[in-house]
Amino acid sequence: MDAPLVSKQNDELVQNKQMTRYKKRQRGWDESPKLTDDEMKEKRLCNENGEKIKRKKMAMLLGYCGVDYYGMQRNPGVRTIEEDLLKALLEANYITQDDFHNQQNAQFQRSSRTDKGVSAARQVVSLKIPLDTNVDEINKRLPDCIKVFGVKRVTNKFNSKLKCSARTYSYTLPTYIFDSNVTEEQRTSYRISEEKLEKVNKMFSLYKGTKSYHNFTEKKFYQDPSSSRYMYSFTVDKVFVECGMEFAVLLVKTALRDVRLVVAVSRAARRMRRCKDRRRKMVGLVIAVMRGHTDQETFDRAFTKDKVLIPTAPGLGLVLDMVHYDSYDSKFKHSHETLAWEEYEEVVQKFKSDHIYPNIVKGEVEGNSMGLWLEKLRKHHYEPDENSAEKYDGENDECAVKDDVDDDDYDSCAPVPADDDPVAVQISTNTNKDSEIVDKEDRPHLTERSEEENGNKCSSKLSV
Repeated sequence: MDAPLVSKQNDELVQNKQMTRYKKRQRGWDESPKLTDDEMKEKRLCNENGEKIKRKKMAMLLGYCGVDYYGMQRNPGVRTIEEDLLKALLEANYITQDDFHNQQNAQFQRSSRTDKGVSAARQVVSLKIPLDTNVDEINKRLPDCIKVFGVKRVTNKFNSKLKCSARTYSYTLPTYIFDSNVTEEQRTSYRISEEKLEKVNKMFSLYKGTKSYHNFTEKKFYQDPSSSRYMYSFTVDKVFVECGMEFAVLLVKTALRDVRLVVAVSRAARRMRRCKDRRRKMVGLVIAVMRGHTDQETFDRAFTKDKVLIPTAPGLGLVLDMVHYDSYDSKFKHSHETLAWEEYEEVVQKFKSDHIYPNIVKGEVEGNSMGLWLEKLRKHHYEPDENSAEKYDGENDECAVKDDVDDDDYDSCAPVPADDDPVAVQISTNTNKDSEIVDKEDRPHLTERSEEENGNKCSSKLSV
């Protein structure tokens, strides 16, 4: 067959194929419901003047007290943080009605999912909104327990969850919990000693580095790569007195995993492997050792292949304190603002003092959350048997917030590298200096007391 003839036949096949595709698309256009002029206008515009708004990808910093909410993530039929935030954005004409009903249209993404009762001091969401967004217009449409601190322009492909390199959580609890000799009557007057505080810090420092946390998460095994986690630091950040009771604030900074390692993991496996109470169990185990309910050997065995049942501390004091974007900031520091948010530190601390800490203090002083949990801790069994796994699991704890923490959506099923692994080096953004990073992140504990200022009067606003 002549070459020109073959070429002509190929051209005809291509044209026929293109025409077939066009007809299919045309049928789809004809069958699709026609939008009215008003609907088209509402879809294209997001302000009353009919002026088209140029929207860009932005990062939004916000804080909230989650006590009266069923978590951050939108969930039909219940009150959530996202629902109230999106309503405020819609009322301020920063998103369209379509965006409100389908938030993916605005490329909305939270940095971390917090569950029922969990608060956040520095949550970050990414979405497309106008460049001239005024946070005051949003805040006046939000309840007092939710506050937007600021917005910043980010790259077009920025994703607040996938670009997050680490998260810092805080856990606030009464200091008497570390001393088994304290009676019920002494719990408000107890003040932790320097020696005891040093022992507590030493115990929490044992979590630093890469370890297997298969005993701290559900449905995980020792040889499962996703059981490993890298902890930058775990320290007592500050000590303060409120309502006559002394409290300590713990800070734990956890590295997240390179998202490229998780792409192949199915959603079903992700849901099964989701970690729920890891940080609360880390706190619970240290409390058990400090009070003498178990020994150092149990603590050490928790990171071996042995099965150990770890007590789960109450969820009341857990707060998402900060999300870190070290890699993103390093890469785009010359073209975009960094996402460290230092300029909002003062307003963030005020929000924590006004809205987050008072609810934690109230739960301890009036509700005796930790005291009730101690009754269960005394009966806790650390060796697995037929009854102990169900009877003393944190899921059935009356003091625990059900479906509490967390969070690590995509990284909870990702393989975790060792300290000298290249991925760990990438996460730290400081090659072969993991130990230096841990030391930098350590925060000196504060032992100053504020009893004279606070006295025995419970204030609605805290200064810590």
